[in-house]
Amino acid sequence: MKLEKATKDSLARVKRQYDDACGLAHALDLIGERWALLVLRELAYGARRFSELKADLPGISANVLTQRLTDLEVRGLVRRTKLPPPASVQVYEATPWGLEAAPLIRALGKWAARSPWHDTSLSFSPISAMMSMETMFDADRAGDLAMTLSFVLNGTAFAAEVRDGEFRAWRGVAPASDVKFEGEPRMLAGILYGGAPFEVMSVTGDLTLAARFADIFELPPKVDAPLPG
Repeated sequence: MKLEKATKDSLARVKRQYDDACGLAHALDLIGERWALLVLRELAYGARRFSELKADLPGISANVLTQRLTDLEVRGLVRRTKLPPPASVQVYEATPWGLEAAPLIRALGKWAARSPWHDTSLSFSPISAMMSMETMFDADRAGDLAMTLSFVLNGTAFAAEVRDGEFRAWRGVAPASDVKFEGEPRMLAGILYGGAPFEVMSVTGDLTLAARFADIFELPPKVDAPLPG
């Protein structure tokens, strides 16, 4: 197999380099800068406006978000486009290659959930909540469960279905659903992972199915590591 030699022009697309031929090192060249993975996370379910991205990435400045989007666009992971009329506004979306990072993001999130220093009281975006369910879904627990769900998280609509031992989610409105969860993403996480009662958010529809749904997710066990102090 002939190895391709990177040109100066292609290397200029990556500002910081590890000078290491390992694929992992190059992955960090591409998406290892602060906020880059979180931007890709927020684009995992479709195109977003700049203002939407900034709202769901607390702590990022407009300048830094602009720079990260530009970097990811130059590297072929994100592209700019326009919504069709009547909206006709500029949005950002992940390219097919950018979307291939989604399984990596989910795997990294599941790995990090084992950390004893994971602070679950911090902000939690609607996209984070949906991706978390895809990550922590347990097919054995789901068994033969089959249902369609609606979610309205901080005003953003999502739909999902559990069927044939799989959990699939997308952004948009389900034409019909067995259960609907509406409220804050952190409250949904509390129901799924912390045993919080349904009363912390609006849960409508078949509550028996809702209770079964809440039991098909499992966090990985925490590692035995000393806590700081």
